[in-house]
Amino acid sequence: MPAARASALVFAASTMSVFTRVTVEQLSAWLKRYAIGTLADLQGIAAGIENTNYFVTTSHGRFVLTLFEKLTTEELPFYLNLMAHLARRGIPCPAPIADQSNKYLGTLNGKPATLVTCLPGAPVSAPQAPHCERVGAMLADMHLAGRGYNGKLENPRGPRWWREAAPKVAPFLNEARRELLASELEFQAQHRALDLPRGPVHADLFRDNVLFEGNRIGGVIDFYFAGLDALLFDVAVTVNDWCVDPAGEIDGERASALLAASGCRACTTSICRARANSPTRTTRNTFAGCSRRAARAPPPLFETVSRATLAHMSMSELRT
Repeated sequence: MPAARASALVFAASTMSVFTRVTVEQLSAWLKRYAIGTLADLQGIAAGIENTNYFVTTSHGRFVLTLFEKLTTEELPFYLNLMAHLARRGIPCPAPIADQSNKYLGTLNGKPATLVTCLPGAPVSAPQAPHCERVGAMLADMHLAGRGYNGKLENPRGPRWWREAAPKVAPFLNEARRELLASELEFQAQHRALDLPRGPVHADLFRDNVLFEGNRIGGVIDFYFAGLDALLFDVAVTVNDWCVDPAGEIDGERASALLAASGCRACTTSICRARANSPTRTTRNTFAGCSRRAARAPPPLFETVSRATLAHMSMSELRT
């Protein structure tokens, strides 16, 4: 590679918000483990809160390089194998690239690292009901495609983490929100035995993790909060981001569109529902029953969703 070109690539990477710097020379040497051609371009990606990411273009195509700043080599196989499992079943998620030793995971600059396919599209910051409908359908497709995946990892952001994180967040909340968080934790502890369908959940399907290409979904990214949990948890997290208005209230039209496309298609029993009775709350957190019959008629409007999360406020503030 000409010296001027290499210098330009180093500058492009170093000016981005990355945690671990990778030079052209380092990456070129590392890529010899793969059968994906020679390096043509390297660009740091500013987005992301936990990992270092680069766009990597080679003579064979465009990929994403991720260096994991927190997750360990023992934890990562669950996520990478899940992505490979879903990609093989038609889900537009990043597909890990195996090296010539048939391994998805390597080490680069002292950090666990992987290459995945680069997906088209961009996030939608102000979703409308049609966007939510497509996201709901994609969520159902992911849940169905996840059946048969044999990886074992309970949701890392499940009850244990809630109990550990709540005291750290509480000092930053007003009294009303502290009470809401405490009552939600108590409610969750009392209802963990509900017989709900379980499987791999994305657990972080926020707007920035879905790429739209026009009116279609080009990709679903960032599976590094995934784990095994009730599928309803995934639906609830998604609704609490995609279907809220600027005031933080659930938008009924968007929520109905997402739920009609998700719960009814993914449900493996005649009815999959979660009930909550909380007369002391300003709004009642209720999921309508989701049956195949309901697929022909949108569920009723709701005031808010849901008790399957720590509430929209808590999830958005605790996700890091």
